[in-house]
Amino acid sequence: MEANKPKLDRKDAVDAQSIVSIKACDDVQAVANTFQSDAEKRLVRKVDLTLMPTIWVLYLFSYADRTNIGNAKVAGMTADLGMSSGQYSLALVVFFISYIVFEVPSNLVLSKTRPSIYLPIIMTLWGTITCTMGAVKSPGALYAVRFMLGVLEAGFAPGVMLILSSWYKPHEQAKRFSIFYSAAVISGAFGGIVAGGISGSLDGAHGIAGWRWLFVWHRILRINYSELTWNPDRGRGATIACALIAVFILPDYPATTKRFTPEERTLAVERLEMNNVVISTEERTPLSSLEALRGSLTNWRTWIMTAGYTAIGGSATMSYFYPTLVAEMGYSSTMAEYMVVPIYAVAFFAVLTTGYLNDKIPNYRGLIIAGWLTISMICSIIICTVYNLKARYVFLVFMASGLLSSNASSLAYSSSTFASMPQETRAVSLAFVNGISGISQIYGAYLFPDTDAPKYLMGFAVISALSAASVGIYTLAHILIRKYPHPNP
Repeated sequence: MEANKPKLDRKDAVDAQSIVSIKACDDVQAVANTFQSDAEKRLVRKVDLTLMPTIWVLYLFSYADRTNIGNAKVAGMTADLGMSSGQYSLALVVFFISYIVFEVPSNLVLSKTRPSIYLPIIMTLWGTITCTMGAVKSPGALYAVRFMLGVLEAGFAPGVMLILSSWYKPHEQAKRFSIFYSAAVISGAFGGIVAGGISGSLDGAHGIAGWRWLFVWHRILRINYSELTWNPDRGRGATIACALIAVFILPDYPATTKRFTPEERTLAVERLEMNNVVISTEERTPLSSLEALRGSLTNWRTWIMTAGYTAIGGSATMSYFYPTLVAEMGYSSTMAEYMVVPIYAVAFFAVLTTGYLNDKIPNYRGLIIAGWLTISMICSIIICTVYNLKARYVFLVFMASGLLSSNASSLAYSSSTFASMPQETRAVSLAFVNGISGISQIYGAYLFPDTDAPKYLMGFAVISALSAASVGIYTLAHILIRKYPHPNP
């Protein structure tokens, strides 16, 4: 390791002397968080420019592939396939089932492989699977496609969480998680604009229903219009193209990436170790999968973060129903897709602002999340009690901002809380938090049946209750984690 130490210029040497003083302080972590040498600033900037744009674009397509089914529903998919409200919910559920089951195994594999290879591979595969959704002719075929989509997408979000937690200090993560999660928000807004334009203008073109074009156009596929069958040898998709490009840009872990010099890799490892972040190095023997699983599930921090995010996850299922909820407020199916855009536009700024604030006052992340959830709970209760459609829409916008901001912040909160766990244990914990939350999305898929239109009292009542539960959980987490900040490795 000594041979690989980066050469320090005079300014960095002075900074190195400052580290000795920092270690002598009583509040080591608080002072270390404010210290950053010029070399470290250059490193962080390089990580930001290579990692963040790549995962942002990849998540944009991931989320679009997952949630475009909501726009397809209001554009006529369920009618064309002869699906009931319950069958549509089942199409959502089968995705969550496979997504939950495969998250932890996928992250265990990722913790011992190269992210720059593993993530593009699974993205190429799910891009290929998604291409077939525009050609399904029965509910059963839709179920099969959604199940396989869950298997392949299971490794992406928790995998990115692991990578972010392996490159950034705990107090640097919230705004990066918010930037990453903002891709999902932009995807929802952009998807609404595109869906409205496509389903409104291409419905019936070449004898193909508008909802099918939602899955066909952005893949730039060549299809047999008479039979609507997909030719995998001739199709070209944006998702697949992005995955192939990512192979040459996405960095691996700090100690192993080939995108950085030996000096940069050493500095990346040392700055994280100063902040109690445990990452894999050549000197450290990796934990076995069983050891990582045991270390994660016997740590109370894993369970309290899982409980909080699971409650939020049930509310997050609303993203599949925003077009439906807006349509029930009196808008046509096409206009409903457009009216989803303001919901995500407001949420986009809320997510980014919250992430920035969380990194400025990292000791209060739990309370910030609880505050947003309190707003969502109040808005949800009001939606249940008012009958004015415009008022309901306005409160729906603010409720969505609270839920989406809490979602992004809770991921960052989990990541920073698990920082001092070994990398393999952290991989399991992050996947476990994200995966178990999918259970709440299974029942969340049934919260807004068509029979409850237009008020959907059951759905909003459950979301109010889940938000209230989350407020209590994250308030408790704030108290406990402030008192016991570092898990034992």
